Amino acid sequence: MHLVRCLFPIAHADGHPEIKLPRYPRAMPVAPRPRQRAKLKARAHALEPIVQLGHAGATEKVIAEVDRSLTAHGLIKVRLPGDRDERDALAVALSQKTDASIVQQVGRIVVLWRPRPDDEPLED
Repeated sequence: MHLVRCLFPIAHADGHPEIKLPRYPRAMPVAPRPRQRAKLKARAHALEPIVQLGHAGATEKVIAEVDRSLTAHGLIKVRLPGDRDERDALAVALSQKTDASIVQQVGRIVVLWRPRPDDEPLED
């Protein structure tokens, strides 16, 4: 079975592009165990936010960018707008739509992790 990634927008009849996210053969996001989560937090400490969401929230383009960043880096920081409830909802939406796990959320910053196929597995 071969997987084909389509990163090009596909145009609809109305002329607006639809962004297709690459899907990987995963049943559900991998939830790191507590020691793994501590190691991921330590690795994320030195990172700067790669993606910053605006007032429009989690649009398709933002989700596509988060997905690309997770594919490239595996562990990323995202800056979220809004109040506490809005940020919590955005963090959960991003993690569900990108098949990533929330490692940590502090204030306006959320750390997302999705294992890459070429990465070594996390040790306990």
